[in-house]
Amino acid sequence: MDVHLLEATDTPERVICTAARNDYSSSFVGEQSFESTMEPVEGETIEEKKRTLIGRLLRHGHFGPFEHVHATFAVKGISRSCMAQITRHRHVSFDIQSQRYVSFDDIDPEDVREGELVVTPPSVSDADWIGRNQQSGSVSEETLEERERVFKESVSRSVESYQQLLDLGLPPEDARFVLPIGSKVNMVMTLNARMLMHVADMRSAADSQWEIRRMTEQVLDLAGEWCPITFQHYEKHMKGRKNRLAP
Repeated sequence: MDVHLLEATDTPERVICTAARNDYSSSFVGEQSFESTMEPVEGETIEEKKRTLIGRLLRHGHFGPFEHVHATFAVKGISRSCMAQITRHRHVSFDIQSQRYVSFDDIDPEDVREGELVVTPPSVSDADWIGRNQQSGSVSEETLEERERVFKESVSRSVESYQQLLDLGLPPEDARFVLPIGSKVNMVMTLNARMLMHVADMRSAADSQWEIRRMTEQVLDLAGEWCPITFQHYEKHMKGRKNRLAP
């Protein structure tokens, strides 16, 4: 998995603060400098004033101003299972790599056994991995070897069958029915800062599946560089408050 920030609102926290100050200002924020807009806010410098105002907004649940700034992320190599989870969220725009128009006829099924094209869950090779709704705990080395063998053979056989169906003239949109839900897919998604925090509330939580949790943490790392005051406050004071930012 790899996540890249493609595009994002320039000076996002300036936009957030301007929108928030508009609500309480008798002057029109569109006709004055940012310094004038922020003049009543406590702080010696503009950075201190932004930190004061953004912290106050997040503490008091005034989330509307965070909807004015957007970021677009490119996500490489998540499973279709993970994609199905993230695309349940409202107010996020997605573009998903198509299995109708992109075929995978040049992938060696043997390479699939080693992680090509299909995401391999950690539990396949970790004897001590404990997942949600798991019926048992740690397993023996013998069981682990058998688990790994069955998984690798299954995904390899699925891709081999998919390619055979393509060779037999089946359209890619129909041949894809035999591919596993772990098949890798690339995705582009755009969301505002408020929605990003809501997704993080849901998907970086301890009870989230490992893959979407890892993806969300990578998104949060990039968000921390793009919108630092906001996401530093979120990480320190708000992360884990499940559903609190639901629109």
